[in-house]
Amino acid sequence: MAKKRVHELAKELGLDNKEVLERLQAAGIDVKSHSSSVHEDEAKAVLVKGKAPPPAPKKAAAGMTIVRKRQKEEPAAAPVVEPPVDEMPEAPAEEAIAAQPSEVSPVEEAPGQAEAPPPPAPAARRPGERPRAAATVVRMIDRDKLMERVPQRRQRSFEGPVGPKFGEVTELRVVTDPFGRGREMVDVESERHGRAKTGGGVAAARGKRAPSKREMMEMRERAMHPSRLKKKKTVKRAPKKPEVTQPRASKRVIKMKGETIVLSDLAHQIGVKATELVQKLMEMGQMVAQNAAIDLEIAQVIANAYDYTVESLVFAEGDVLEASPEEDRAEDLASRPPVVTVMGHVDHGKTSLLDAIRRSKVAEGEHGGITQHIGAYQVMVPGRGKITFLDTPGHAAFTSMRARGAQVTDLVVLVVAADAGVMPKTEEALKHAQAAEVPIIVAVNKIDKPDAQPDRVMQQLAKYGLQSEQWGGDTLFVKTSATKGTGIQELLDAILLQAEMQEIKANPKRPAMAVVIEAKLDRGRGPVASVLVQQGTLRRGDPVVVGEAHGKIRAMLDEQGRDVREAPPATPVELTGLDEVPNAGDQLHVVASADAAGAVAEHRRAQRRAQEVTSGPKMSLEDLLQRMQDSKTLDLRIVLKADVQGSVEAVRDTLQKLSTDEISVNILYAGVGGINESDVMLASASDGIVLGFNVRPDTNARSVAEREGVEIRVFQIIYEMVDDVRKAMEGKLKPEAREKIVGHAEVRELFKISKVGTIAGSRVTDGKALRSARIRVLRDGVQVYESKLSSLKRFKDDAREVESGQECGVGIEGFNDIKVGDVLEFFQVEEVARRLQPGTPGKRSNVEAHP
Repeated sequence: MAKKRVHELAKELGLDNKEVLERLQAAGIDVKSHSSSVHEDEAKAVLVKGKAPPPAPKKAAAGMTIVRKRQKEEPAAAPVVEPPVDEMPEAPAEEAIAAQPSEVSPVEEAPGQAEAPPPPAPAARRPGERPRAAATVVRMIDRDKLMERVPQRRQRSFEGPVGPKFGEVTELRVVTDPFGRGREMVDVESERHGRAKTGGGVAAARGKRAPSKREMMEMRERAMHPSRLKKKKTVKRAPKKPEVTQPRASKRVIKMKGETIVLSDLAHQIGVKATELVQKLMEMGQMVAQNAAIDLEIAQVIANAYDYTVESLVFAEGDVLEASPEEDRAEDLASRPPVVTVMGHVDHGKTSLLDAIRRSKVAEGEHGGITQHIGAYQVMVPGRGKITFLDTPGHAAFTSMRARGAQVTDLVVLVVAADAGVMPKTEEALKHAQAAEVPIIVAVNKIDKPDAQPDRVMQQLAKYGLQSEQWGGDTLFVKTSATKGTGIQELLDAILLQAEMQEIKANPKRPAMAVVIEAKLDRGRGPVASVLVQQGTLRRGDPVVVGEAHGKIRAMLDEQGRDVREAPPATPVELTGLDEVPNAGDQLHVVASADAAGAVAEHRRAQRRAQEVTSGPKMSLEDLLQRMQDSKTLDLRIVLKADVQGSVEAVRDTLQKLSTDEISVNILYAGVGGINESDVMLASASDGIVLGFNVRPDTNARSVAEREGVEIRVFQIIYEMVDDVRKAMEGKLKPEAREKIVGHAEVRELFKISKVGTIAGSRVTDGKALRSARIRVLRDGVQVYESKLSSLKRFKDDAREVESGQECGVGIEGFNDIKVGDVLEFFQVEEVARRLQPGTPGKRSNVEAHP
């Protein structure tokens, strides 16, 4: 007896696996799943015995039938009492009334309802007609009762008016055409009643004739080409204008992140088109493109027209720096020492005069006896008060220092040597003082010399508008001698008198402001700045910002190296605590905190970087060609280091003025501090040299320079540095080629020699003919050919030179077209080294050749 699995038997008999399992288990056969094996005969006996008869085949002409149920609307009827229901499955109302195509369930009628007569027997089928499928009978249940039976969790609560009351559920059937298309809804109840009355067949139940052949063709065409069906005409409606929603007042703010804003970005933030803003600006007389940038003022005008406000997000230093009142109160003002700047020509005795005033020996500490830094000193005059002196350099390289000294001073002492008179730097110092609009006191120094002429100095200065009081003017002239000490007290009295006339006062209670006189990098203390307090009182521990540098003041020293805790107005001090070396002339401001100082310094750095990027104009074709030509120009690359910032600026400007059309000075880097390893590596990578002014290289820098072959030169006097750089530039210049005429010879006879060419029998008329010289053929005063000699002979012997008046045979390389009467010119080309001649300040130096 063969065995088969449960799912195989279910497939053969057309039953469900679950149903087969249930029947077999009910019959006592041990099966657990559809994969269990059973005896085929035994299982088939059980399954075939309980198998339901197959459903009747569907009629082909009827097509597919879909039964739907629809609720028939009828007036509300009296409540009907229904018998209790034993069991109700939890299913929605739609499932309760779903159509069952295969099984027919008995209909339960409500009590008290008349029993409907049984339907008449179906009419006899015509020959060839298939039996009709059984219709589905649905029990009619009142809606209220049905809703009560639905579980509570599936009921929905509806708000609003209640719809019309529905009655019993009516059964509907969807009838299609023979091709399965063209569905039609047919009421089963009415069809049943109509069939009962008429007793007709299928055609009578449908109540319509069979479709004709043409209708069949049309239905088939619609089924095969549905796209050819007519589409509904769309009704075009007028477009609605968009409604502009006005934002809240807090949203109507335009934020500017920079000093300018692009017009298109402004339009985007307002919510209008950029062309509208362009037109509005044209009405205002402004021709601006969409991508153009506009400033804050124009942006505010446009924003106000659209009820917007503009908020600038640009970092404002004035909001961070301590704002000072426009006018100080009279009770806060106090007298302060006058600030006096000593100016004049180089070596006219400015520092020696200050030495006599301070009774010190500062000039001996200066290299070469020449001041090369700005020195700030404070002198106490017994019974009169203090005077602050600023000593400026007189050398031509320190123009910027003199200009800075004139800007921070109250009055100027112009020192003029009685034996030298007015010199170029005297005129320059006078112009700086007059530009600063400060009073001038003239100190005629060196009157103890035998050739001193003070009256001549007064006459010379009268041409510049400085008229002596002795001659009816308003300028104080004091005759002094620094070496003898003559006139020192008179000079101090004149300074104090002038200060009293000016009524110099300041407010020590304001936030401190100072100006940087000098700055340097000290190996032990770091960045050191010499400042002169102008307003307020500077204290130790104050957070300050100086240009791009910032920090907290750690220590303050006076000119004698003594510790100072407070510096009132007009006091020069040397302070430490900055993060980098500031530039000379930068303003020092006291701020509220160290964070605020850092923010201001970082903002200034960002501004400088942005300016460096955008400062260069766009390059045109002419600029490109000029740059290509300039690339052929030689340049001397220099890494410059100095002890103080002022010296760096002065030396850099002086060296750059040495540039010529053929060679230029290229300062790769200029900084404050000693020469270190990085400076040497920079010069090595750029094929340059390292120059130091008042600084020395460290041990590592020297070893790296020897290894890399970099030249390091240090100087203590600026004259020597300028001369050395000039010589280095001369060494890079190409020597100038010059011709030297050696002699002339006249052609008397020609000799033609095979395999040699034409030999010119000539007679030396002047000079001499050299074998090593070049030769030029002149015919009727016009140059015909230029070359070198192939041979020079005297009586068939080779000769190195032929003296004047002697005859010789001359062979010219590559030229045989010699004629009698031609003149042969012998010359040599010599290379002459060129030298740079000092040019006028601000102009390029001249190049001159020297043999």
